[in-house]
Amino acid sequence: MQILPILAALRRHRIAAFLIGMEIALACAILCNALFLISNRVDMMRVDSGVDQNRLVVLWLDGIDDTNATDLAARLRAGFAGIAGVESVAVGNAVPFTQRAGEMGFRVVADDPHYTQQGHFYVGGPEFAATLGLRLAQGRWFNPDEYGPMGEFLPESPSVMLDAAYAEKLWPGQDPLGKMVYTGENSYRVIGTYASLVRPDPSPDSQHNTLLVAGNPGKHLAGVYVLRTTPEQTDRVLRDARALMARVAPTVVVEKDFSGTMLALRHAFFAGDRAMAGLLVGVIAALLLVTALGIVGLASFWVQQRRRQIGIRRALGATRGDILHYFQTENFLIVSGGIVLGMLLAFALNLALMTNYELPRLPLYYLPVGALLLWALGQLAVLGPALRAAAVPPVVATRSV
Repeated sequence: MQILPILAALRRHRIAAFLIGMEIALACAILCNALFLISNRVDMMRVDSGVDQNRLVVLWLDGIDDTNATDLAARLRAGFAGIAGVESVAVGNAVPFTQRAGEMGFRVVADDPHYTQQGHFYVGGPEFAATLGLRLAQGRWFNPDEYGPMGEFLPESPSVMLDAAYAEKLWPGQDPLGKMVYTGENSYRVIGTYASLVRPDPSPDSQHNTLLVAGNPGKHLAGVYVLRTTPEQTDRVLRDARALMARVAPTVVVEKDFSGTMLALRHAFFAGDRAMAGLLVGVIAALLLVTALGIVGLASFWVQQRRRQIGIRRALGATRGDILHYFQTENFLIVSGGIVLGMLLAFALNLALMTNYELPRLPLYYLPVGALLLWALGQLAVLGPALRAAAVPPVVATRSV
């Protein structure tokens, strides 16, 4: 197949070819970024929570009076522990898939004038790690004497534990045990790492930057309760826990949005991501459909317009395959031109999204993926008109002039 004659023919239809090329470019830019956003959302929905989420029930309480918080926390823990099927009860400041309760900047170098790191500090009572089902990666868990009284934000405990992957990020290639973490007036020594614990509000660029500090339940640590049971009993335990709350603390508010089984909280947390992914899939489908219809329309018009040319070529010995390949090659050249421009537009669009919505940079491998999809779409869209052109008999074509 000669490329130059095809390019010469396209120059005579430069406006139509330009419009289709621009449509392809726009489709390429949107397609690459939409696929990237969908991939991000899907990865987020698959994030490892690090907890035994199918065995946990969460009650997030509000409206607790500080003067009787310690007594109320003790009575609630005892009451929850007495519910049939409950294996353990823990108190913390937050759990995954709820809301932040300990976000804080910190330093890993004592004399650093700036807080160069940002993480979520989980504060938990003595049963917190075991109830959640955290797995020790390195070092040890907290000793009983390391659970300190709560201040306004963090306990004055000397020890801290970190997510193992996050510790590797803070001190690459080093043993994190014995390292220091500095927050405000407090300093903490790393005594261990856990395998994984996602932050309460994971996002594509911030998932496992979590630290765990030991605190005694009471004032400032009486609002979040985690009950561990079997997967079959989570719904029933949740109902019994709500009923117990109504009897023991009728004036305390149970936050509906942050209370429930851990699986339900996770499902609710990612509802927006699922909706966004579904919307983007719809946008991609509509965009590809419009692009395909544009190619079909233009190709059909050109086939009708070139019937005399087709007839002459068939009369001179061109086979059906030659005609078919001509239109396929012509479409390939137009789509390729649009893809080249579309890749530049894809980076520009990604730059705008990074600037305005703090999205990560578009990986390069999305560009060939988008190009392959558009090449395949173009070939499929032009196939029908090209087959009709190839089926035109030479005599009929020349008589139609």
